[in-house]
Amino acid sequence: MEANPQILVVSSELENRRALNNILRNEGYDTICASRVSECKEALQTQNVSLVFCDRRLSDGNYRDVVAAIRESHHQARVIVTSRLADWDEYLDALHHGAFDLIASPCQPTDVLWAIVQARREDHERAGFMVATKARAVSATA
Repeated sequence: MEANPQILVVSSELENRRALNNILRNEGYDTICASRVSECKEALQTQNVSLVFCDRRLSDGNYRDVVAAIRESHHQARVIVTSRLADWDEYLDALHHGAFDLIASPCQPTDVLWAIVQARREDHERAGFMVATKARAVSATA
């Protein structure tokens, strides 16, 4: 049986990791923390990660490296970028490079939870689409 999905928190700044980890744990989420892209890659290889909160910049790379690592690992995890700037241009740039969302850092609980709700909603919609597509394919061949 597969382990419950976990949320990966990736930040080079200890205080950012702690704050975000506390928000998530207080809401009942199982978390893993990493401070570098290399640690993120290791977690993706060994853990069931469903969502990643990642600082825009890390000591050994940036969120784009994390997005690439997720693609390479064939995970379906979504990346939510955290940034002190968090302006419209940066948001659009993050989406263009494969992030699911971008929120301001230091993170506010409402922003974190809203991003999770949006990611879960999209997962459910995608799953519903997949079921409907398979049902149509089966009925077309019958």
